[in-house]
Amino acid sequence: MKKFSLFTCALLLSTSTVFAADSIDEAFKSGKVSGDITLHTVKYDNKGVVDSGFTAGTVGLAYETGSFYGLSAKMGFRANHEFSEVEEGDYENFFVHDALMTEAYLKYASESFSITAGRQAIDLEWLGDYNEAIVAAITAIPDTTIILGYTDRQAISDEDESSDFTELTNEGAYVLDIKYKAFDSLEFNPYAYSAPDAVDFYGLKTSYSSDIFSAIAHYATSNVDSKMKDITTDDGNILNLELGTSFAGISASLGYIKTDKDYGIGLMDTYGDNINLMDSGNQIYSADAKTVYGSLSYEIAGVELGALYSDTEYGADNFDEKELNLTVSYAITDSLSVGLLYADIDTDSDDADSNDSTYGSLTLSYSF
Repeated sequence: MKKFSLFTCALLLSTSTVFAADSIDEAFKSGKVSGDITLHTVKYDNKGVVDSGFTAGTVGLAYETGSFYGLSAKMGFRANHEFSEVEEGDYENFFVHDALMTEAYLKYASESFSITAGRQAIDLEWLGDYNEAIVAAITAIPDTTIILGYTDRQAISDEDESSDFTELTNEGAYVLDIKYKAFDSLEFNPYAYSAPDAVDFYGLKTSYSSDIFSAIAHYATSNVDSKMKDITTDDGNILNLELGTSFAGISASLGYIKTDKDYGIGLMDTYGDNINLMDSGNQIYSADAKTVYGSLSYEIAGVELGALYSDTEYGADNFDEKELNLTVSYAITDSLSVGLLYADIDTDSDDADSNDSTYGSLTLSYSF
């Protein structure tokens, strides 16, 4: 963290003379305020263990300056409040504090290059949520975006969970992510991640998308550091194949996910993931997991309906877990929206470490 802090301070000092110019006032005056006020309630009906749930309100507020010779800055916060909980501690299990500064960064951007330093939201294949990071994006090569980054600490902050910024590995993680569009409909995404003294991994995701058809082929493999290896943790890999189609307002997809027979994905999801589409997906990354999943969505009269189903066979004993997600979302106005989720998890009765669960949630959000 010391190296990161010193770099950020140096960047602040080096740009302070630029910001002293008179037109800096215009950059602040042309800045934008954004935010949301969200109410979220969830109730879990757990078989064999105590039921749980909570109702929480969260408020997000952010301000981003206008650009001044390519330089801009942003600060964002999210605060949360408990309204109720089913059992004592249910709310605190998901919200560890009352407020968090989620974003605080400086950014420089030109036509072919940008660099962002500080707390920022990141969404890459295996890196998500809010990170204290330095990220550079290079677009100088036609049809290509190159992301180079380093993250030191990470936090989650949204309507149903908020955590402190935490070091997930002792030395942070480095990422190289390249997206190349060979044609308008075909994209290649090779990437490599390195968390020193923890895990290194790399992969290739190939995506095809047209008006009526889509396809994904994705493979990644990891090399776990000897310091992290134990009876359940070692080198792993994952394969994901998916086909999709859209027709007459209906979208459907069918996919398959397979992990390493002995060690699953081998720590690749330490900083985030995007392959697991289920709301829970508890066993999808387990050792020797083979998952078949399907999705179906349809919009009628402004109401978006969705269904997602997965069947995962995992472990040496061939345990089986099924999950169903049903969603309904509706934009009441351009700023006010409501979302409903119903989830049913059917676990294997022979797996003593898992329990059946059914839960539902309601989210009402006003954004500005």
